[in-house]
Amino acid sequence: MSRARDALFLATLFCVTFEKVHWNVAGTVSLADVLTVLFLIAFALSSRGRFPRTAVVVLLFFAAFLLVYLIGFYNLDTKQALDQFAKGMVKFVLHFLFLGAGVVYLSRRRERFYWRALGFFVAGIAANAGYGVLQLLVARAGGNLDNSVLKPITGGASAINLYGIVNGASVYRANALTGDPNHLAIMLLMPLLVLTPIYLRLERGHRLKLRLALLLAFLLIVELATLSRSGLLGLGLGALLLLVPYRRLAWSRALIVPVAGVAAILTFVVLTRLHYFETILRTRLQTSGVNGTSAHFSVYGFIPRILHLHPLFGLGLNNFSVYYEFVTGKTNWGPHSFYVSLVVETGLVGAAVFVVFLLYLFRRIGAARRLGRALQAARDPLAARVRPLAWGLTAALVGTLAANAFYLTMQFYYFYAFAVLALAAAPVFARQVASPAIHGGASSPT
Repeated sequence: MSRARDALFLATLFCVTFEKVHWNVAGTVSLADVLTVLFLIAFALSSRGRFPRTAVVVLLFFAAFLLVYLIGFYNLDTKQALDQFAKGMVKFVLHFLFLGAGVVYLSRRRERFYWRALGFFVAGIAANAGYGVLQLLVARAGGNLDNSVLKPITGGASAINLYGIVNGASVYRANALTGDPNHLAIMLLMPLLVLTPIYLRLERGHRLKLRLALLLAFLLIVELATLSRSGLLGLGLGALLLLVPYRRLAWSRALIVPVAGVAAILTFVVLTRLHYFETILRTRLQTSGVNGTSAHFSVYGFIPRILHLHPLFGLGLNNFSVYYEFVTGKTNWGPHSFYVSLVVETGLVGAAVFVVFLLYLFRRIGAARRLGRALQAARDPLAARVRPLAWGLTAALVGTLAANAFYLTMQFYYFYAFAVLALAAAPVFARQVASPAIHGGASSPT
């Protein structure tokens, strides 16, 4: 049973970004949802012992969010709104239960299992990025990889994003196994920002040093290939934050070599089709029109309108698209901003609860940073793992918050998986520090 639980937990972390792998059964059921249900059942049947305090706080947040959503239920006035509310509620309950159970599960395990969990989470995003590269290559050859790989499994239709046409040549933006190239770009912030400080602090000659350098370079190339402004915004702010503790390593060979390699590859590719890429870049820098930034900023105009109607609890969970269809006639259209979605759907009370949840998340990551500083002061080698991890988690959270000003990935499953890793970090390593078996030396990330 223990191995089965481990496998289900790790498989869930691996698949949380695979949005396209879903089936239209009683709504939309993803592969990650199926794995989560199986893990929660296995966890409930075999879980013993006291819950850590962090998990108790998570359950209190679950109750607070649930109360806000149930009160907002009384603002629904159509069957379509009720259907959307039900879909959103099922996803919320499932994902938040995984958050609570995941924190408990990791907090009870050894340091080595935490690194395995982080590794599976990163590997899933990297696999997603790899699929995106294949998807782009097949599309350039005139094919549709989704039709060949995904359609036989899910029965649904999907394809790479077609951005436009330049001089008769199609411009594609890889969306991989996500629903949107911007979603892929923002998800890539997690491994890029979490792994970079860990990579920089690895000892020279460590068996993971070269692997991480190659992985980070590959992920950076895919990040740039998505042509996502939101992704670059989040990456830039996260990188600036990492300069605070790692400014001395900013010009180190370990960082310059992979970045220079990425720059060389991109320069070669751009120079082979200079006019093509100049046109694409010019359109991405536009500040008006359908693809411009004005369309993303204009959506914030919905906030005062909805607050005038339902200031405290909003329109109801998952109901922005219903309201937007009523205003413009467009169906199934999201607000292109997590914060607009948050305020419009849950009101001022829901937004306040989420702000408190974010502050708690930052506080728990801060506890991991403080633990790292204490270990460093004590000259414990474990500090070379804990402190970079904590700073990476902080940068990833900051970058994701920035990117979600214009997209709404923080309501997706991968963010809950990230929150599991962020909340469990301090309990896992604090317990390991107290263990005589560990205190003599640091384990390598695996």
